[in-house]
Amino acid sequence: MSRPMEEDTVGKNEEEEFNTGPLSVLMMSVKNNTQVLINCRNNRKLLGRVRAFDRHCNMVLENVREMWTEVPKTGKGKKKAQPVNKDRFISKMFLRGDSVIIVLRNPK
Repeated sequence: MSRPMEEDTVGKNEEEEFNTGPLSVLMMSVKNNTQVLINCRNNRKLLGRVRAFDRHCNMVLENVREMWTEVPKTGKGKKKAQPVNKDRFISKMFLRGDSVIIVLRNPK
C-alpha cells in the first residue's frame, strides 16, 4: 500500500501538468492574455480570454463572443429557411468544464 502524497508534492505535480500537459493551452492563455476558441456541447462557440481555470476545465472568461446558428421558423407552405448566424458579447462568465468539447489557441 502506497502512502498518500504530501500536499506540496501534489500541488507541484499539478502545476507541472498545467505547464506541460493538455491544459497548457489554457495556462498560456492566462499568462499571455490571449484568446481561445472553445466549442461547447450546446453547439455554440466561445471566443474569449481565460482569466482562470482548474483541472475540470471550469473557466472564468472575459470579453467573450458567443457564436451560434439558428434556423428561423417558417410559415405555412414556405420553403425551408436558411440558418442564420448569431452572436452576443458577454463581458464576464463562468463556464462549467463538463460543457467543453475542445479548446483551441487563438487562430491567428
